[in-house]
Amino acid sequence: MAKREFDTIVIGTGPGGEGAAMKLAKAGQRVAVVEAHQAVGGGCTHWGTIPSKALRHSIQMLADYRRNPLFQHTQHQIEAEFPDLLRAADGVIDAQVRTRYRYYRRNRVEVIFGRARFIDPNRLSVERPGGTRLELRAEHFVVATGSRPYRPPEVDFEHPRVRDSDTVLALSHTPRSITIYGAGVIGCEYASIFAALDVKVNLVNTRDRLLSYLDDEITDALSYHLRQQGVIIRHDETHARIETSDSGVVLHCTSGKKFKTDILLWANGRTGNTQDMGLEEIGLTPNARGQLDVNASYQTALPHIYAVGDVAGPPALASASYDQGRFVGAHIADGHCDWSLIEEFPTGIYTVPEISSVGRTERELTAAQIPYEVAQADFKSIARAQITGHTVGMLKLLFHRETLEILGIHCFGEQAAEIVHIGQAIMSQRGAANTIRYFTETTFNYPTMAEAYRVAALNGLNRLF
Repeated sequence: MAKREFDTIVIGTGPGGEGAAMKLAKAGQRVAVVEAHQAVGGGCTHWGTIPSKALRHSIQMLADYRRNPLFQHTQHQIEAEFPDLLRAADGVIDAQVRTRYRYYRRNRVEVIFGRARFIDPNRLSVERPGGTRLELRAEHFVVATGSRPYRPPEVDFEHPRVRDSDTVLALSHTPRSITIYGAGVIGCEYASIFAALDVKVNLVNTRDRLLSYLDDEITDALSYHLRQQGVIIRHDETHARIETSDSGVVLHCTSGKKFKTDILLWANGRTGNTQDMGLEEIGLTPNARGQLDVNASYQTALPHIYAVGDVAGPPALASASYDQGRFVGAHIADGHCDWSLIEEFPTGIYTVPEISSVGRTERELTAAQIPYEVAQADFKSIARAQITGHTVGMLKLLFHRETLEILGIHCFGEQAAEIVHIGQAIMSQRGAANTIRYFTETTFNYPTMAEAYRVAALNGLNRLF
């Protein structure tokens, strides 16, 4: 068995692994990354964020074309099947892989393809394609192996009519109907994607409302617009069993309800990719969700082994994972880190329309007895939204009634995930720099969606006087 030695070995090349590897390489360390897949990028690039968002973009473009009055005479000629739209994502994935591999090469990070398993706390055995093995030794390790869809043992995922968020991307046709079990981020995104393709969608939620951690008004708007697209939403349901046949699949719920459709998409939970890594043998036992316990510096019970991203638990976002990786890289290289990760990070949910928020919700502020006011701008009154035809949505700012400090930003509508960052930048300022007056005392390009901040701020201040 060939042997190699490095300062740090990163297991996984998703956002968390990439962030750690780049930071360590720039600090002058000898770094290797081990990737089980045949290309770098992790699940984010190949099965999650990139393909699903590229798919969503293609569907949005198709919807915009069909809605545009300039093309009414030809819109009936445009037919797009699910696999056609998926192929549009292939170019994006290839470009992402090439870009990321170039980063590793430029920074002299060695990329090793194969499955990693700990031999002891400082050594890995990597089984490479073809069956050869390589032994790697390092002073530090970063576990950034990501997660996969949770698959309960009683569900037959081998049946072609039963899919998860990974295997749904291999559908070879557009189904006539689909039941999505689980109404978290993934479930809601795919519900809006399939509804936009005129697929009959049942969205079965195990909780009493959609995305309950978001502001209530935002989730109410999402529920309304999903229903407007034809999605049937059922709350507080739990699956009892799944019945499959050549003609369809039936989801049986404990309430007695049954949903028969062409396809079942199981979107209820994810589990960390920590199996068969030899972690238990070196004293690191993942929890029931495949995650490793870490401290504030993302160190496991073995301080020289770190975990970032999905395997470290919430928030399990690509953006946060990358920052965790950079934080860990600095911590390993310097023995400490002189900066900390932000506590209030933005969430982006790519439904149609999309959602993004940062900061606290009305529910949280009310529970904390913080005197707040609401500032709101409806997109239907924004000139840029009228030009593009994306008039559904709103920007909602929550601010302190006395200090005018911005406490929360919630956006629903086209470009929400971009718009939210303007407010996030102001929220991060200290003292008087973080007030809603910033938006009334600055000049925005016109017409832009950013102008919604000025409209909302004026609306909010008018509520005070």
